[in-house]
Amino acid sequence: MTNRPDPDPTAVLRGAISDQTAVISHRRPEPADIDALGHVNNAVYVRWIQDAAVAHWLGIADAEMSRRYVWICLRHEVDYREPVLPDQEVEIRTWLGALKGPRFKRHTEIKVNGSARWSVRAETIWVLLNAETRRPERRVPKTILDAFGLNEAALPVFP
Repeated sequence: MTNRPDPDPTAVLRGAISDQTAVISHRRPEPADIDALGHVNNAVYVRWIQDAAVAHWLGIADAEMSRRYVWICLRHEVDYREPVLPDQEVEIRTWLGALKGPRFKRHTEIKVNGSARWSVRAETIWVLLNAETRRPERRVPKTILDAFGLNEAALPVFP
């Protein structure tokens, strides 16, 4: 038997550039998440989308990155297809898309566990800020791209 080091726990957070390589989390609605129609309120989905993105960042960022940079949401575009009911657990998949300067598109899908159809699909634009100046960086530094396991040359660019 060989003595191998433990696998890198952040490895599953790197290279998330498609729904096939997405970072996956699971949630179950809380009673306060349910609206008057008896399903998860649309605002809750947006919170889950943000929580998944923030968890991905915090999972790959080292202490220096966390100190120097912060991501803010510039835009959410959310499509709602099917409701999530109080007793249903969901799978949340998030991955990075196109890059331009300090901006990244992030994609998120939420679906009920065991369902082939998504309930919510979102595209969010995130901007990297300098935490001290609170101004956008000129571009996403290579150290951050490396931490995300991304090759800038292979990423799509958006207008």
